[in-house]
Amino acid sequence: MTTYHVIQAAMQSAVDGGVFPGAQLAVRLHGELQCVVVAGRLSSVPSGLPVLPTTVYDLASLTKPLVTATSLLLLVQRAKVALGTPVQEVLVELEGTSIGQATVRELLTHRSGLPGWRPFYERLADGKQPVTHHVLKLIRDEPLIYRRGERSVYSDLGFMLLGFLVERLSGMALDHWCEDAIVRPLGADPMMFCPTAGRAKLDVVRTMIDVSRIAPSEQDEWRNRLLCGEVHDENAAALGGVAGHAGLFGTAESVLAISGAWLRGYHGRESILDGDLVRQFTTRQEYADRSSWALGWDTPSAPSSSGSSFSERSFGHLGYTGTSLWIDPLCELEVVLLSNRVHPSRKNEKIKVFRPYIHDLVYREFVSA
Repeated sequence: MTTYHVIQAAMQSAVDGGVFPGAQLAVRLHGELQCVVVAGRLSSVPSGLPVLPTTVYDLASLTKPLVTATSLLLLVQRAKVALGTPVQEVLVELEGTSIGQATVRELLTHRSGLPGWRPFYERLADGKQPVTHHVLKLIRDEPLIYRRGERSVYSDLGFMLLGFLVERLSGMALDHWCEDAIVRPLGADPMMFCPTAGRAKLDVVRTMIDVSRIAPSEQDEWRNRLLCGEVHDENAAALGGVAGHAGLFGTAESVLAISGAWLRGYHGRESILDGDLVRQFTTRQEYADRSSWALGWDTPSAPSSSGSSFSERSFGHLGYTGTSLWIDPLCELEVVLLSNRVHPSRKNEKIKVFRPYIHDLVYREFVSA
């Protein structure tokens, strides 16, 4: 059996076993695309069209490294901000508060003192004030759950702040900045926020993605409908679908367009990302609590979703909807898995076993062979 068929069989077995309705897997080694494997269907309730390489998925928290961390590296590179800058110097609404003193570095490493999540979306429906202003106020008033810098707690709230920070520093809405500074320079198409909302800009018209190309996520109780082309994350939805922690949509190959810029930068090759900064952002930060976090990226910790073969220099991230990206710079391996495991319900957690399995299989078939 060829390598492709081994991977294809594993993906189909996951579909048959109810890990997800369908998925894409893209593998690149030494800058050469090895395969894009698809399996299953866009949905199971009702049964949808077959998954294609062009199927668009809700990337969920892959937004954090692909947009927010990438943006902050670019802004540090352009001397617009420093990793040691307290967030209150940019988001002046936070002046004089404990969270306002948190640095960009502390937010990127999930060491700001903020809790992981709060249901802000339940309090954003009154329409009485601009949403960004309201969320800033909610985060400002949120009591810290540990002393800043003391330990690491993965926090959507911290990355919501970083998204606002990028907007303030760039002078652009996050989705516009993402398109201008990341997607277009890297040819990462299709990748976008709000894929079913076309829009015109001064120099480009972005067409809507046909909803038939988008894998639906959950039958959502809050919105009382099956989500397709709408961000699954409720807080991101309340922010209009554009946020620093979630909201991005794309294909496996469009994710590779951005991961490739990080890998090329890591090795000092031509990239929009500075090599020294890439190595800094992707290196696990050494703290007493032995957190696995780098700057906006995670690193392998046993047991890891990247399996048992990726080197300790690897970096990656997961997305709640069933997505992941892992990069091993030592063997120059990039693996993107996109699925909608939350369809029809987020209660399905079978992907936790499948992720390390498929990464070990990919490593064995492409690197160790």
